[in-house]
Amino acid sequence: MRALTRGLLGVVAFLVVWELFGRSGLVSSGTLPPASTVFGRLAELLATEAFVRVVIATLLALLIVIALAVGIAVPLGLVLGSVPAVRHATRAVIEFLRPIPSVALIPLAVVVLGIGPETKITLAVYAAVWPLLFNTIYALDELDPLLVETARVFGADRLRVLFFVALPSALPFVITGVRLAATTGLVVLISVELLVGGSGGIGEFIMVARSGAGRMDLVLAGTVVAGVIGYLLNEAFERAQRRWVGWSSVTGEAS
Repeated sequence: MRALTRGLLGVVAFLVVWELFGRSGLVSSGTLPPASTVFGRLAELLATEAFVRVVIATLLALLIVIALAVGIAVPLGLVLGSVPAVRHATRAVIEFLRPIPSVALIPLAVVVLGIGPETKITLAVYAAVWPLLFNTIYALDELDPLLVETARVFGADRLRVLFFVALPSALPFVITGVRLAATTGLVVLISVELLVGGSGGIGEFIMVARSGAGRMDLVLAGTVVAGVIGYLLNEAFERAQRRWVGWSSVTGEAS
């Protein structure tokens, strides 16, 4: 409750500063509308079916991104983390691909996939895979050798050790990786929607709102929704980690 109170006080203080600055006259209300104006507009938007569909489009794409990222990164991380030969053979390729930002691949993705949901989902999956992959590999690096040797003494083969020893031990790191992958995927989804358009979603809503008359109240309302979704995602995964793997102190990203 103490942490919740501090968090609420921080939010209230931020909104008060935003409101005062927006009404101070230092900037025009068209450039930075007060918080009350933005949240009033947001309340109106949430009552419209069109805006709700926009939010749902981004949320559905994000769920697909998370599912695909987990399905790709976790098995691949288990293989790379448990088979040194494969890990060393693919190291150069992985280290080459990892630093490439997803937005830099937008022109290629548009040419190959066209303007649609496939483009933003593909680029978001590409960005979301990396934190989850490296967290899984790091988890296997930290696996206690005594656990592996004990399992082998009892007759467990490599596959059983992988699924019944390595994977449960890696679970705290995997959940942290999923949390990071979800927030990364959300950022890339909205960025691609904003830059490319044509696939619906919050990003396209912001792009349309800023063009023409430049409705900053609508732009900021869409931005607030994106921020709230990101916060709720992070909070949900943190709670899941405390509930399911509360015995572990792992909370951060693997280096």
